[in-house]
Amino acid sequence: MEYEYLVHRREADVHNRCCGGWVWCIRDICGIICAILTWLLILYAEFVVMYVMLLPSPYPIYSTVNSLIFQTFAFLAFASHLRTMFTDPGAVPKGNATKEMIQQMGFREGQVIFKCPKCCSIKPERAHHCSVCQRCIRKMDHHCPWVNNCVGENNQKYFVLFTFYIAVISVHALFLSVNQFVICIRHEWKECTYYSPPATVVFLLFLIFEALLFAIFTAVMLGTQMQAIWNDETVCIDEMEVKC
Repeated sequence: MEYEYLVHRREADVHNRCCGGWVWCIRDICGIICAILTWLLILYAEFVVMYVMLLPSPYPIYSTVNSLIFQTFAFLAFASHLRTMFTDPGAVPKGNATKEMIQQMGFREGQVIFKCPKCCSIKPERAHHCSVCQRCIRKMDHHCPWVNNCVGENNQKYFVLFTFYIAVISVHALFLSVNQFVICIRHEWKECTYYSPPATVVFLLFLIFEALLFAIFTAVMLGTQMQAIWNDETVCIDEMEVKC
C-alpha cells in the first residue's frame, strides 16, 4: 500500500520533538498547564488517601490492602498519562506533498490523493489535521489538553488505559472517603486521622468532589473510546482537503 511508505519513513523532522528529536512533545501552554494540573490532582488524591485516611487508620489490614490497591493503580495511571503525552500519535511527515515525493511513493497516474493545505503533507486514509499540533495525525480521534497531545493511531491504547486507571482510583477514593466518615464518627474523630475534624472534613469533601467528577468524565470517555475501537472509527471530523 502506497501510504505504508509514510508510516515507516524516517526523516529528519524535529517539529513537535525535544531531547534531540527522540521525544514527542507539544509546546502548547494550555496543554502543559492541564497536564501539570492532572499530576497535581493525582498527588492530592495520594495525599488524602494515604496521610488523611489509610496511614492513621486503626485497622492495619484494611490500611495495607487499600494502600497497595490505590498505589498500584495510581502509578499505572501516571505512567499511562506520560506514555500518552510523550508518544508520537502518528504524525504524517510535514512537507512531503512534493512532486518528487509523490513519484517516489509510486502513485499510479490519475490516482486521487489528498493533500493537507496547512502542513503540506499527503494525507493517508482517516488522517486529520490538528490545529494545536499543527500536523496531520493518522487515525486521529481528538486532541486532549489533559494529556497535551492528540489521541491517534500510536497512543490511543495508552489513553484508554489512562482513562481506565483514573476511573478505578476515582471510584476507590469515593469508597475510602465515605468509609472514612463512618470510621471517624464511630471513633468520635479520635485516632482516625492526624488532622483536626474541620481539616479532615475539608480534605474529604474536596476529594469526593474531585473523585466524583473524574469518575464520571473518565467513564464516559472510556466508553466513547471503546465504542470507537469496536466500530473501528474515529470521532474527528475531516478538515479541508485538496485533491492532487
